[in-house]
Amino acid sequence: MATEIERKYLLKNDNWKSLVSKTYKIQQGYLSSDPERTVRVRIKDNRGILTIKGKNQGISRVEFEYEIPIKDAQELISLCQKPLIEKIRNIVLHEGQTWEIDVFDGANKGLVLAEVELEAEDSIVDLPEWVGEEVSHDIRYYNSNLSKNPIAK
Repeated sequence: MATEIERKYLLKNDNWKSLVSKTYKIQQGYLSSDPERTVRVRIKDNRGILTIKGKNQGISRVEFEYEIPIKDAQELISLCQKPLIEKIRNIVLHEGQTWEIDVFDGANKGLVLAEVELEAEDSIVDLPEWVGEEVSHDIRYYNSNLSKNPIAK
């Protein structure tokens, strides 16, 4: 069983932009956004990914992720609740940790979030100077919620 442990933050400024090592275009939708379990379909560049996540327990939750054929992902995306999540994911390395900075487009245009995945809930996170308020426990910033209640609302 895989476990995802992550912290999520708003950003204070754009100083992270010069540190980006990779970017990915992501489109994702939810077949289920029930708080007990979410089922997500993602197209990341030209790869299809199906992800099932359990209910959050603090900043941890069960996560299963599988690569699927791109054609299947495209068909499944058409079944997802709208609006879809559209974003550019930027990878930034800082003090041995990989930060994923999502710049949202579409219905969530203007939102920028940084996430860092951890080995354990009590792992120490060395916050870069561009990281602002932590929103790990704020459901408004869960992607599954942003698909139902876009920031534009």
